[in-house]
Amino acid sequence: MTIQSTITRQGIFHGWFVVAAAFTVTFVGFGSAYTFSAFLEPLQRDFGASRGSISLVFSIAGFLYFALGLVSGPLADRLGSRSLAVAGMILVAVGLAAASAARSLVEVYLAYGLGIGLGVGCAYVPAIGAVQRWFVRRRGFASGLAVSGIGIGTLAMPPLASLLIASMGWRGAYIVLGAIVLVLGGGMSLLIENDPKDRGLGPDGDPPRDAAAANNAGGASVREAVRSTRFAGLYVSCLVCSFGAFIPFVHLVPYARDHGVAASSAVLLLGVIGAGSTAGRFFLGALADRMGRDRSLIMVLIGMAFAMVIWAIAADVWTLAAFAFVYGAFYGGWVAVLPSVVMDYFGGRNVSGIIGILYTSVAFGTLVGPSAAGFAYDVNHSYVLPILVSAAANVIAALVVAAILARNGPPRSAQ
Repeated sequence: MTIQSTITRQGIFHGWFVVAAAFTVTFVGFGSAYTFSAFLEPLQRDFGASRGSISLVFSIAGFLYFALGLVSGPLADRLGSRSLAVAGMILVAVGLAAASAARSLVEVYLAYGLGIGLGVGCAYVPAIGAVQRWFVRRRGFASGLAVSGIGIGTLAMPPLASLLIASMGWRGAYIVLGAIVLVLGGGMSLLIENDPKDRGLGPDGDPPRDAAAANNAGGASVREAVRSTRFAGLYVSCLVCSFGAFIPFVHLVPYARDHGVAASSAVLLLGVIGAGSTAGRFFLGALADRMGRDRSLIMVLIGMAFAMVIWAIAADVWTLAAFAFVYGAFYGGWVAVLPSVVMDYFGGRNVSGIIGILYTSVAFGTLVGPSAAGFAYDVNHSYVLPILVSAAANVIAALVVAAILARNGPPRSAQ
């Protein structure tokens, strides 16, 4: 037994530092991405573009940061997660700085879309995949805590961006956000480590001899996983759900403005999503460890559909705030539970690679959904149709997961 591992067990288990690093990566990465709604009106005004065309900027970024997991996940399994996370934070910072100098909408597509997309894509899956290996008994809670950075980032970053836009314009705001990403995200990424075995530990800080029972080191190969019915069902569920999952992050602020909500209050609705998302990741992530993580996945998908129905009838700031909190809670639960379900089903040996392939489904949905909602608004001057389609998509996604569970039963590795 090494001196280092003894000290680690007597102090703070290093897995929690990995969780803190993943939290920071998601905080600054997704927090920067989800400020986009605050930038939509000034970009639309300065470049004379339609709402659908501006929305495509976010869709490109979203497509890339989920699709890139196809590459970054397997690389993290082979090379380690830390270097990829650091590189990702640098790319996000450079992309934001380049967006501040854009002179055309095409340049915004390239700077913001590629910078945020490639940067978050490099960092997100490796960071979240690393967390899964450090825990078994508290995997749902640890995963929820790590991805709660998305919720806190959504709570804090859009209002910050709005203040920066008001004080120094959208170009200056992008520069400040880039500096935050570089210093905070890049620095904390250095704490990420792939495997507790490197410190002479098992998952949850247990002795290595106890780790064998947890089966963290074993599991399916990538080929075995992607050819299974469980993976196919998860892929279809994520694809269908993601068509509508990110529409609120782009269109809730303009929707509120269309219904007479003041700009300062409208941007705070994104913060309400963030608050709900944070609560959902903590509460629903921990609850999933008790009630079953795949059953919890069904619950959060139904909850997202219910929230969308609230949005479809909302016409004032208080109803919109209720939607934002409820949606945020169940969306946060979805993001927290999904990686843990993958770990339960397929084991830890190739978890980052498997999550990365699964997230390509979310990439396609993200590419289509927000921009399609924007173009639908350009045609009909209403968001009702895309909102109701999103609600129906979440119900279908829940039924697909239920079919997986009915056919295969709960995995033996679920705790």
